Amino acid sequence: MLERGDLTRAGRYLAQGLRLMVGVPDYGTYLAHHQATHPERAPMSYEEFFRERQAARYSARVGKCC
Repeated sequence: MLERGDLTRAGRYLAQGLRLMVGVPDYGTYLAHHQATHPERAPMSYEEFFRERQAARYSARVGKCC
């Protein structure tokens, strides 16, 4: 029998997977990574993070002629 904590965890993983499939960046993961690897720097705000991820996704010129 699944416990409530198991269902909550499964729901979080499902939501994270769905966000990744449609290209929505995960700010919580970014914050955890940033704190672990760059604690001396201030992290980007959610808005800055979202704009940076959108620019990285849509401004790539790989395979385009112009």
